[in-house]
Amino acid sequence: MKGAPERQRFSFARVSWREWTALGTGLVSVGALFLPWTNLSATQQDVEDALNSLPSGEVARNAFTTGFLAWAGPVLLALAGLLVVALGQFRKARVSGLPHLWLIAVAVAVVLMLLAWLAISWQFDQDVRDLLHDGGVGIYGGFGRYLALACGVVSLVAAVLDVRLARKHPAGRS
Repeated sequence: MKGAPERQRFSFARVSWREWTALGTGLVSVGALFLPWTNLSATQQDVEDALNSLPSGEVARNAFTTGFLAWAGPVLLALAGLLVVALGQFRKARVSGLPHLWLIAVAVAVVLMLLAWLAISWQFDQDVRDLLHDGGVGIYGGFGRYLALACGVVSLVAAVLDVRLARKHPAGRS
């Protein structure tokens, strides 16, 4: 048909750095789910030795053994990143609110990760929490938790920048 607009096709070359940031932070945060998410540590040497004799899965837990709040945020971050890269270069998606959807999804993901941090001890039963407390064992965030939250903050900054750009240029990407 003459005069009909040519259908735009996906191109990796047109994916912006903000969109790559969304995907990268989402993938890194999903990778962080397999790293230690919760660590147990003691101040007394005999208790620390007892912890060291336990299986590593009992002392350092990944996000999947920690619970829903632990893995939901990074998974949402990755899904948002995939969506932003797949649809971000299409004008219709951007005008329809894709940058705002990304911002909301990332904000929810960060809130879920913060809630998981606040509820870090709730992955253990009350009896176990009491036993750990009485034994001088502390429950701490592991490297995976820090990494996933840092990815969430970076993605949040990129999403805010993308929303600001969408407000400046409402007709599409610039």
